[in-house]
Order: sequence, then structure tokens, then C-alpha cells
Amino acid sequence: MTSPPPSGPRPAHPARSGPGTADSASSSTTDTTAVGDWWATGISDIGPGSVRFHGYAIEELIGAVTFPQMIWLMVRGDLPSPGQAHLLEQTLVAAVDHGPQAPSIAAARMAASCGLPLNNAIATGVNLLGDVHGGAGQQCLELLYNLADSNQNPDNAARDLVASYKSRKAYIPGFGHRFHPRDPRRDPLITAAEQAVAEGTIDGKYLKHALALETALAPIPMNVDGATATIYAELGFDPPLARGLFVLSRSVGLLAHAHEQSQDPTRIKGPLPKSILPTYTGPAPRPLLLQVDGEG
Repeated sequence: MTSPPPSGPRPAHPARSGPGTADSASSSTTDTTAVGDWWATGISDIGPGSVRFHGYAIEELIGAVTFPQMIWLMVRGDLPSPGQAHLLEQTLVAAVDHGPQAPSIAAARMAASCGLPLNNAIATGVNLLGDVHGGAGQQCLELLYNLADSNQNPDNAARDLVASYKSRKAYIPGFGHRFHPRDPRRDPLITAAEQAVAEGTIDGKYLKHALALETALAPIPMNVDGATATIYAELGFDPPLARGLFVLSRSVGLLAHAHEQSQDPTRIKGPLPKSILPTYTGPAPRPLLLQVDGEG
């Protein structure tokens, strides 16, 4: 037989916190929020049936904004004016490709000839873009910001900077080109910047410093990195974004070259044609004389 329940008041049960209780729901919400905070972002707001970037619904952005405007929105948080977007677009067009003379393009083509898919070939080229090849735009942008922060007359500031670099035998980023006596991308970009000043899109402060620096460096002209850095300074981009935007632009060239190379039947294409051998600078041919154990 089952024993009867004890007489007297029942003992109090401990507070329940298992599934289905208010406390468990609160705990679950807290845990979910904590997990969501792991990748908290102010850029994209994604949910079932909803995609928004900085508050704008993707269905409204599609067909209403250009790709340069979308790039600006993503990295800056709001939409640019038409004049600002046009300037950004011109910098992206200018840096799109420089042929297989550029190590990044050559590397992407070699990767494609080795059978790598397009994404890997593009990544191969992108990974060659560092401080020396691909970093001059960021470096020049930092330089222009520093010149403007000096509060000196642009001509005086430029002369002082050139003298300092020459005394250290240092390279001034954004000027001169190993391939072009005068970079053909410089003039249309600077002309666009000057037109934007006239239209009131930018104020021209950094343009004055860039042109003063070019005068102080004469006859060495500004190159595409200096011209794009000038525009990025006028548009207020952070220096690291100058490199990122260059990589974004150059990725289009990498894609085109990798795809073209993938259509070529030539396999494992190296940096030199097979008929050309690298110059050897080591010891002359010599016999291999091995000492036998026990011999003097």
C-alpha cells in the first residue's frame, strides 16, 4: 500500500527555472542577445524576408543607386551626393588594370594557368597588393592629410617635405612611375577634381597641397596613386580605405585576366618564357668531392 501523505503543511518547493518558465524565457532571451552581440554590426540588418544596409531596404536600393553609390553607403554609412559618387567612380575606373606588367595581374594569370578557379586566381593577385605594390595610394593619402594638418602654406609645406624626403633618400608615394614618363590617368582625375571644386562638390584644400607637391617635385609628375589619393582626401576617406578601394578596383582587372588566361590551353605558365633562362649568379660548375670516413 502507498503510504498516506504526511500531515501538516507541505514543504515549499524551490523556485523552478526549467523549460517553460518565465525565468527560462528571460535567460534564453539574454543568451540569444549575447550570441547576437558577438558579430554586432551597424552595416547590415538581415532577418527573414528583410535585407537592409545602414537602414535602407535592398529592394529600394536595387535599381535606384549605382555601384559606386552602394560602395560609399557600405563603407561610409550613408549615400553620397551625385558629385561625390561621380568622383569615386572615376577613381575606381582609373585603377582597374595595368596589364601583366603589374605583378598582381601576372600572378593571377599564372595561378589560372595552373588550373586554379577564378576566385583563387583573383585572391592570388590580391595577396600581392601590399605596401610596395598597391599601397602608395594609402601612403599618399596619409601624407596629404599630414600636410593639411600642418597649417602651412601649401607651397612652403611641399618644399619642406620634399627636402626632408630627399635628405633621407626616401620615396614620396604618389609621384613618378616606373613605366610611364607621365601617367595617362593623372590628368583626367585631376581635371575632375578641379571641376568638382568649381561645382562646390569639394573644397579643394587637398588638391592645392597635391599640386604644390607636384610642383616641388618637378619634373616628376603625379601618378594615378597620387591623383586618386587627392580625390579620396577631398572626399574624406580614411587612409586604409584608399588601399581597400584600390584592391576593389584592381580585382576587376584580376578577374578579366584570370578568366582570359583560363581560356588559354597553355598550362603552368611561369614568369618567364621557356626560351629565356634566369641569369645564374652562383659558383661555377664544380666536381662533387666527398670525403670518405677514415680518410685524412
